Amino acid sequence: MKDREPGADASDAGVSGDGPSRQGAGRSQKGRQAAARPVNGHGQGDAAQHKAKTRKRRKRRRGRKVFARDGVLPVVGGGQAETASPQPSLKPNTPPARPNPAATPEQSEQARRVPTSELPVFAALDLGTNNCRLLVAVPGRPGQFRVIDAFSRIVRLGEGLSASGRLGQPAMDRAVEALKVCSDKLRNRKIKKARLIATEACRTAANGAEFIDRVEREAGLKLEIIDRQTEARLAVSGCGSLVERDTDGVVLFDIGGGSSEIALIDVSRHRSPRLANHIVSWTSLPVGVVSLAERFGGRTVTREIFAAMVEDVAARLRSFDGRDRLSHIVSSPKFHLLGTSGTVTTLAGVHLELDRYDRRRVDGLWMDGTSVDRMVEKVLGWDFNQRVANPCIGADRADLVLAGCAILEAIRAVWPSERLRVADRGLREGILSELMADDGVWRRNWRNGQRI
Repeated sequence: MKDREPGADASDAGVSGDGPSRQGAGRSQKGRQAAARPVNGHGQGDAAQHKAKTRKRRKRRRGRKVFARDGVLPVVGGGQAETASPQPSLKPNTPPARPNPAATPEQSEQARRVPTSELPVFAALDLGTNNCRLLVAVPGRPGQFRVIDAFSRIVRLGEGLSASGRLGQPAMDRAVEALKVCSDKLRNRKIKKARLIATEACRTAANGAEFIDRVEREAGLKLEIIDRQTEARLAVSGCGSLVERDTDGVVLFDIGGGSSEIALIDVSRHRSPRLANHIVSWTSLPVGVVSLAERFGGRTVTREIFAAMVEDVAARLRSFDGRDRLSHIVSSPKFHLLGTSGTVTTLAGVHLELDRYDRRRVDGLWMDGTSVDRMVEKVLGWDFNQRVANPCIGADRADLVLAGCAILEAIRAVWPSERLRVADRGLREGILSELMADDGVWRRNWRNGQRI
């Protein structure tokens, strides 16, 4: 989903899109004639009036420059926006550029924007236990980017992994076919920087390295198997813009297919542009929706089975030594949970009663504790066919969603909060944010006075 940003139309900025009218031109002519007649013998009255008009025009132009976003594509926030760098000073003996009096603020703004075709292109690929996802984007406003291509497919790479310890042949075949699509998309663009990662399934499978070699041979992609700490950090980086300024603490969780990453974030004292710098504790549970559903069953889930799943996850959380690092904040109204996973986005879609999943309505949605309780209870009361029939669950998630709900309930028991924010974003957005920040594209373009 794209972040929305405030805009202003021409009337808000005090600008007409049609140029001066005849009536306005007549007034301008009278103004020039009046300017030739001195007031009090010195012309000071007209000079003061002209100066006031100049200030007013400048103020309007500044307002247009700050707020007008006409024609700009929607953006996806990858992190907290940085402060724009100041304009560089002029070289010695270089006269300042004279503004074009005929240019409107819209024309000046348009001239400063960099066409999308001239912007550097970055890519992020995440091959997880359940999904294969790709994002291709160009930098936008500082801390944000515009998605120009994307791909997502459920491949269930980790199917059967918990029982055999190895990636199965059908699962690897599905993943390779999806990765070939990603390879074609990347090959058709001039990519400046990319990071292609694989997570829990490849990390734990006995034949994970062999599969990575096969991907390179057949799809032409060299995947990087990241560790759990890196995975948790990237998830935080991808969701930074959803943590508002008045927040003191957050427990961010990413319920994956084979593992679940949890990060405790303390921003009560200060806040830097990179939210990942404020992680005070983290853990990665070796359990996700695929592995938990395979052990307990996902099609037929009774209340007793669901309670057993919750207890399995709760036992793992009890062994997490850093779970109390936010104990001084948890009871505060400035603390909340932030979930990034198919589980929370699915519950959000059910909560909104969507006829079709809509990322724009789900990403950034706030849910209170009562709403979360009600949605979990509703899904738990459905049988498999009813879950399949729901447009926000479908056949691909019908046997996994209750395992995700069990992980969510265990997390909520340790860190109770009346507020849960839903994020339809995560590792890919975190990768893109870090790639662009490290490349310096936002600082460079704002220093050059360009809008991107």
